[in-house]
Amino acid sequence: MKSLLLTFILLFTFHLCNAQTSTVNVIVFGAHPDDCDSDAGGTAILLARMGHRVKFVSLTNGDAGHYNKGGGTLAKIRFAEAEEAGKRFGVEYTVLDNHDGELMPTLENRLKVIREIRKWNADVVIAPRPNDYHPDHRYTGILVQDAAYMVIVPNVAADTPPLKKNPVFLYSEDRFQRPNPFKPDIVVAIDAVFDQKIYALAAHESQFFEWLPWTSGNLEKVPIGEQERLKMLANWRSNAPNKAALAALKKWYGDKASEIKHVESFEICEYGNQPTDEELRKLFPMLQKN
Repeated sequence: MKSLLLTFILLFTFHLCNAQTSTVNVIVFGAHPDDCDSDAGGTAILLARMGHRVKFVSLTNGDAGHYNKGGGTLAKIRFAEAEEAGKRFGVEYTVLDNHDGELMPTLENRLKVIREIRKWNADVVIAPRPNDYHPDHRYTGILVQDAAYMVIVPNVAADTPPLKKNPVFLYSEDRFQRPNPFKPDIVVAIDAVFDQKIYALAAHESQFFEWLPWTSGNLEKVPIGEQERLKMLANWRSNAPNKAALAALKKWYGDKASEIKHVESFEICEYGNQPTDEELRKLFPMLQKN
């Protein structure tokens, strides 16, 4: 009887260890509340539904991005919107208390990024490229790049245990061509969760239905009703695969690529772990085998 009990305990422990090691930990960095959501929201939903762990981190509190609100009042609004968005995405959401429009690639901020990556025990880190129209976006990319090696160095941010293995660092998609265009190494089909992504994005009301329409001169065109707003946001945030993304889709989804309408694309950063295709399929299990 004791032998059978011991066997059961060993088998259970083995199963539990395998279950734990199979969980993928993904952390996404953005400059402002809503950036992570737009860049990787659909991918996050798919991973969360599969039981993996996803965290969004905004490096600023968004306290400058509005036409008639600002400071602490706006920061509280943006924090509450991010918290609600996190619930809708099924992810953890952290907003750091740096001023919007004033983010700098300082040592202090680099250490914050290193600690966030370590505490999440990240397998995958996603951030913008360091070439962008907005300085906060650029410096978010630089800060994450600067952390890419340091996350495994014990004597840097020594109060937080270092990672034993360097994560895979990925860039989120952008449209900028200089100094070099974005290269879609990984393209994730998000058709199945596109509506949920839009619903989650809509939690950022002050951003998508106030600030950004105001900056483009379209504030008066924003509808009042929830369904009409969701439809507007879906039309605005629809991301059909371009020629480069379609080529990558064929690699990951085979003949189904031509049927895919909504995607999120990522480029592998040279500074982190360089994964094989087999490793990428483990990190992004929604990618289908041909």
